Amino acid sequence: MTETGQGRPKASGRAFGAVMKAVVLDGRGGIEVVEKPVPTLGPTDVLIAPRASGVCGTDLHLIDGTFGYARYPVTPGHEFAGVVAATGRGVRRFREGDLVCVDPNVACGTCRWCRVGAPNHCHQLDPIGLTRNGSCGEYVLVPESVVHALPDGVDASMGALVEPLSCVLHAASRTPGWADARVAVLGAGPIGLIAIAVARHLGAGEVVAFEPQPFRRELALTLGAETAHADAAETEGQFDIAVEASGRLSVIQRAIEMLGPRGRLLQMGVANPDDLARVSPYQVFAKELMIIGSFSLADAYPAAVEMMPDLATLLRPLITDQVPLSRYRDAVALLSSPTSIKVQVVPD
Repeated sequence: MTETGQGRPKASGRAFGAVMKAVVLDGRGGIEVVEKPVPTLGPTDVLIAPRASGVCGTDLHLIDGTFGYARYPVTPGHEFAGVVAATGRGVRRFREGDLVCVDPNVACGTCRWCRVGAPNHCHQLDPIGLTRNGSCGEYVLVPESVVHALPDGVDASMGALVEPLSCVLHAASRTPGWADARVAVLGAGPIGLIAIAVARHLGAGEVVAFEPQPFRRELALTLGAETAHADAAETEGQFDIAVEASGRLSVIQRAIEMLGPRGRLLQMGVANPDDLARVSPYQVFAKELMIIGSFSLADAYPAAVEMMPDLATLLRPLITDQVPLSRYRDAVALLSSPTSIKVQVVPD
């Protein structure tokens, strides 16, 4: 898909040796919007002008320095889509004007984990927006290997949702038996809400959401949950799959208790590293429970690109706020609002 009329820079001229506006984090709470040089193309690089960049909880940890896997100073932004502004001489799959999205995990491609489809565990992982500069700038430089063309009909705003969708698809691929399953989703933030849509897409028999915020419960119903409760104690019966998307210790323990025989806990919420959950080994044994962790997106990004046209209309209401790049601080502040789901940074 190609976007036209956006005033994009040419492969020569102001795209090189010029300056651009970008957000810079120092890992100590500092947020600045600065002018810095436009990145220089290597032979297999693609220079992208972002059109939409999602802001998520990971970025909050980047700001205050509590995300261990980061390198400062850094420009954030790992959920994004945009227009190809220029390409290196060795790039063959893309040209100026193409509308694209990007898998943020730049891995070595040759280690044990990369060979088995788990690049999220690559020891040389160099993720965009974490250890290398991300998309909260006027331009971002990425290797061609992680760039994907957006399908026809999918715009940049929805293209920026491909990354969180891929995280959910990776989690779903690690969890057997979605068809006809009774599924609980605990926490209706962006990941939990996308999980509801994916569970329905995979044929779940019933999806029940648990979320304290009324606005998010309403969205859960829109996305396919039969019922939505403020408290996980408000339901009866047992579940085949519990998707934990809050990261709160009390909710994690309740999720385990909700599982029936051969139940599967899918842990997607990021808990405090010091938290310890109480798990009964006897119940794991007697019920034949499975406890499944899911970190990042592994190799699920291409599948998410392919699925997005089917889910785009359903997921569009998740984009509640779009904020200009120069007001990045406002975008971060919106993350604490109960009526904000997915906040995106867009060009000024």
